[in-house]
Amino acid sequence: MRQLLKSFSLALGLAGFAAPALAATQYPLTLTNCGQQVTFEKAPAKIVSIGQGMTEVLFSLGLADKIAGTAVWVGPVLPQYADVNSRIKRLADNDPSFESVVGAEPDLVAAEFEWHVGTQGSVGKREQFGDLGINTYVAPADCVAKINTDGGDGVRKELFTMDLIYQEIAELSEIFDVKDRGDAVIADLKKREAAAVASVAGAAAKNLPVVFWFSSKEVKGDAFIAGKNSAPAYILKTLGAKNVVTTEEEWPLVGWETISQANPAVIVIATMDRRRYAADDPKVKVDFLENDPVTKELDAVRNKRFIMMDAQSMNPTIRTIDGIETLAKGIQSFGLAQ
Repeated sequence: MRQLLKSFSLALGLAGFAAPALAATQYPLTLTNCGQQVTFEKAPAKIVSIGQGMTEVLFSLGLADKIAGTAVWVGPVLPQYADVNSRIKRLADNDPSFESVVGAEPDLVAAEFEWHVGTQGSVGKREQFGDLGINTYVAPADCVAKINTDGGDGVRKELFTMDLIYQEIAELSEIFDVKDRGDAVIADLKKREAAAVASVAGAAAKNLPVVFWFSSKEVKGDAFIAGKNSAPAYILKTLGAKNVVTTEEEWPLVGWETISQANPAVIVIATMDRRRYAADDPKVKVDFLENDPVTKELDAVRNKRFIMMDAQSMNPTIRTIDGIETLAKGIQSFGLAQ
């Protein structure tokens, strides 16, 4: 038995020698983030996270204990983070005030969208936080090949890919000196993405016209529909389906008369707890589609080809992979897979 234990200990020692721990972050650390250089003298001790997608990335890296406040929520947090999330102060369901963010005394404000923290930030400009000694970080997915100067959801010049999410995770894990966690999260997401792609290999929906409807300011008015380079566009490309919108705007407002000309075979409807706009409620969306004189004649509506998808899966987040799986299952259930 002693010899066995000795051999086991030796094996562990050799294993440890063969696989050294990842190098620690060297501070000061300087990164270029959304066109600005950001320097960290040490790992931030207290964070305010603005944007549900950003918050869930921070949770995935095991940083919940550093989060002093969150804001901008669309729906429930991922189930595995429900407990830790319940213990963190929510500054606002939607946009928090600059004063409430500063009042949480963070040394880092991490934002999912540049319109919240950026040149025209609705919460605050990066310079405003910088003047108070507060660092800022904005998700690369919202600024790489993307222009956010029109006050709306921005214009994306290149197709979104999950590589931008992996970049965000890698950079945050370096900022907080948790590279091992970051590598593990990225590896798991890449594995899931590969599995999702493989799962639809025999269910391609070549050129199947699909529309992603996030919401509308007025139920009977123009709708926020996914643009050609958005996260939903990435989902569609993965499945070989066709986006009915060709504009580079992230979420352009599109009239239903225009959408009817493309006659989508499937309508993907965003589900959310948020009730900021008139059509946030998915039941309101369906009721409109089935009763409006224009939309009720659409192929998707006449055949009740509605796919309910969590709104966060339509944003550039770690949930985009869920969106691939959800759309694939829906297309298969309708018998539209080729």
